[in-house]
Amino acid sequence: QQLKRNMPAYLASWRASPCVFRSSKSELMPNLASDGVVCAPLQTFTEEETMLKNMVTKFAQERVAPLVQKMDENSKMEDSVIQGLFEQGLMGIELGEEYGGTGASFFSIILVVEELAKVDPAVALLCELQNTLTNKLFTTYGTEEQKGTYLPRVAKDTIGSFCLSETGSGSDAFSLKTRAEKKGDYYIINGSKMWISLAEHAGVFFVMANTDPSLGYRGITCFIVDRNTEGLHVGKKEDKLGIRASSTCPVTFENVKVVPETNILGQVGQGYKYAIGMLNTGRIGIAAQMLGLAQGCFDHTIPYTKERVQFGKSVFDFQGMQHQIAQVATQLEAARLLTYNAARLAETGRPFIKEASMAKYYAAEVATLTTSKCIEWMGGVGFTKNYPIEKYYRDCKIGTIYEGTSNIQLSTIAKSLAQEY
Repeated sequence: QQLKRNMPAYLASWRASPCVFRSSKSELMPNLASDGVVCAPLQTFTEEETMLKNMVTKFAQERVAPLVQKMDENSKMEDSVIQGLFEQGLMGIELGEEYGGTGASFFSIILVVEELAKVDPAVALLCELQNTLTNKLFTTYGTEEQKGTYLPRVAKDTIGSFCLSETGSGSDAFSLKTRAEKKGDYYIINGSKMWISLAEHAGVFFVMANTDPSLGYRGITCFIVDRNTEGLHVGKKEDKLGIRASSTCPVTFENVKVVPETNILGQVGQGYKYAIGMLNTGRIGIAAQMLGLAQGCFDHTIPYTKERVQFGKSVFDFQGMQHQIAQVATQLEAARLLTYNAARLAETGRPFIKEASMAKYYAAEVATLTTSKCIEWMGGVGFTKNYPIEKYYRDCKIGTIYEGTSNIQLSTIAKSLAQEY
């Protein structure tokens, strides 16, 4: 007699899947005849996006590339580079023309960040944070008065800085201790922030502070604080491994007085929601940064392998090398498609949180692999500062850390999967 096994329901049959993975579900396209919608590959760009991409490529080669090594060695962004980003409209890509912005798409930001990162990921970060955090915070949650006050500035000459992390709250961001205490018709902010990007040059800061610690993270509120506000102090910048031209500093607040009507962004106690929302979008930008970094490193390396001759033929012509290069090229393409897909989803208002985490996680992993392999393929010269390969190698490490570590991305992906099944 055949033994009967009590099989769990989810192992009942290979023939019929009990549920369908959301990403595998097809969506009915609009009627092509009536709506004129065409199914296009992810790497199909609008004319405006193509023009912007080409312009940024030229800008990066002519205005940024000659200064990359100097900025890295001095740990300082050249003023001419910052000025150039503003002049080219790259610090207000999505902002409307009424505010001095370019009025382009969110996907355009991703293309710009990718192109800049091919030349210098530190410069790309400045552009990415300005567009995906600073500008989006103002446009999404700001009052009309706040928009009128700040958006023309951030499009023209003012850098924004997002103050969330503290010494005791990194991945556990909402355990922050910075306090905003209400005193009559104003608030007093006290506390300190760590790892604050762009703080050296920032003219305005978004400060996450808790107005009511008894409510936990539901007391977190976002305050707009100008740099010249009394009691705000930007500390000495960190001496970092990579993206050295982009400043990272501690910022302290000692009895900083702010007025609710002009200084609170959005609603009291909603800051945690704003932070989550902005970081979800920002992760696509970081994915683009890592993608551009990896592609830039790859583009520097492959021509060398074709010129370098050993044993009577180019290094590229050895099959063992070709297989390694082909593998990395495939992973670069996969990272690009993940990033572009997440960007298009966000741009069209569709759910993108899982896809953004996938893009950031995978692009950071691919950047790590690509830069490491490129040093190996270059041999001894790849290990020197005479070539930019070692800088890409140093720059890529931050991709697994900021705007949510790789483990945080995996946890986010897993949570989404748990809801889908």
